[in-house]
Amino acid sequence: MTKKHLTILTGGSRGMGLAMGQQLLREGHVLISIARKTSEALAREATDARQLQQWQQDLSDSGEAARRLGTLLSSLHEDDWASLTLINNAGVIPRIAPLAQVPVDELLNAMRVGLEAPMALTGAFLAATDAWRIPRKVLNISSGLGRRPMASQAAYCSSKAGMDHFTRCVALEESRKPHGARLCSLAPGVIDTDMQAQLRTANPAEFPDIGNFEALKADSRLTSTDEAAARVLAYLQRGDFGTNPVADVRDA
Repeated sequence: MTKKHLTILTGGSRGMGLAMGQQLLREGHVLISIARKTSEALAREATDARQLQQWQQDLSDSGEAARRLGTLLSSLHEDDWASLTLINNAGVIPRIAPLAQVPVDELLNAMRVGLEAPMALTGAFLAATDAWRIPRKVLNISSGLGRRPMASQAAYCSSKAGMDHFTRCVALEESRKPHGARLCSLAPGVIDTDMQAQLRTANPAEFPDIGNFEALKADSRLTSTDEAAARVLAYLQRGDFGTNPVADVRDA
């Protein structure tokens, strides 16, 4: 029997996450989608009930999410799978305003979902499969804003910068092992998502860069979610994936 590829994906209920999940299912992957809500659009792509699990999980409770993933992976047998991949895609933007004006609950939630959860899930993923010899990959969806500062985006920029750097650290750890996982924190380019709409509708008095995001939309410089997903998944399949632990999908 042909072995299947297993992918765990966060934020698979909408946007680029949904598009990635749909494309993975069409390619025959077994998919575990972790999101606050299930997606009928994602479910329609599954060929049968065994191909897709949709976990309703608030990723701000990163401890519960990590324990749940660790329990699942510890119950699996390496010989049943061709490869194992974790894609940390979920993220949120709190109120778009200077840090002093962001409600503390929104700030903490953004950091938990955007940085704490990816770290916890990556740790659980690696711990449960440390002895596995099949290919294992961790793809963290980062952003150009993790590599340059922007006013009124302290939480999002910081979570993505943290994602980049923890990926570098863990890649060093895994490189010391004979069958270590390969990791990459990948910026996917500018994508036409709800997050972009959120940025365009911010209060101009609180967000000095709003004009840049309005121009991206007006000038048709945003990539569709389907196209962005295809480019990200193609990068994931590159033979040199993980060689550069912090990368951009547009890298040659």
